[in-house]
Amino acid sequence: MIGQRSEASDASGAHFAFTDRWGGVSAVPYEELNLGGAVGDDPEAVRTNRELAAKSLGLDPDRVVWMNQVHGNDVAEVDGPSSTRPTRDTPSVDGLVTVTRGLALAVLTADCVPVLLADPVAGVVAAAHAGRPGMVAGIVPAAVDAMASLGADPARIVARTGPAVCGRCYEVPEEMRADVAAVEPAAYAETGWGTPAVDVVAGVHAQLERLGVRDRQQSPVCTRESADHFSYRRDRTTGRLAGYVWLD
Repeated sequence: MIGQRSEASDASGAHFAFTDRWGGVSAVPYEELNLGGAVGDDPEAVRTNRELAAKSLGLDPDRVVWMNQVHGNDVAEVDGPSSTRPTRDTPSVDGLVTVTRGLALAVLTADCVPVLLADPVAGVVAAAHAGRPGMVAGIVPAAVDAMASLGADPARIVARTGPAVCGRCYEVPEEMRADVAAVEPAAYAETGWGTPAVDVVAGVHAQLERLGVRDRQQSPVCTRESADHFSYRRDRTTGRLAGYVWLD
């Protein structure tokens, strides 16, 4: 059985889901449900895992749009299906937005923050990949702006962030912490062992709050601490989790 969490928002038809690492076919060190196509795993295993995950959510695997994530702040508007295999046509962006109902947007992570956004009234959803560089570059405001350009209202947007490395575990050099905090003060953190750290989750939620997004929830899972989730900082060579958002 595929492991993930899925929820609907106020019976509005907005759906959010986050996978864990179990229920797929990938071998060590990508075991089991690796959904990332650029981490060295067998491409056929990734294709099978993407199909398994989609079907477990009641989605057509060919109605899921993926990104070639580059830690930037570009957002692509999409209106059609993407292959379950990574292809040259996969957009090199860190955000996707659509008004096409039944089309699921997917974001891959293994410590970065998966940001899922929906305005069911306007019929707009977005998915964003917010690692430390992307959070600093403004991928979250860019995703909200892209939604607004399609009729979304930040006050109506429902935001969910999935499993990610927590501030207590994301150790960085002091200079890097200072540079990040200069852009987003809420991301200033300290590890559980007393060294400089960055809290990307806190930074993302602070940005959403300033943008007027009031309905926000975050996962309690720290990927570095959880054996049920992939973590690049913990394992280096590992798989990728996925977050999905779509409207009925």
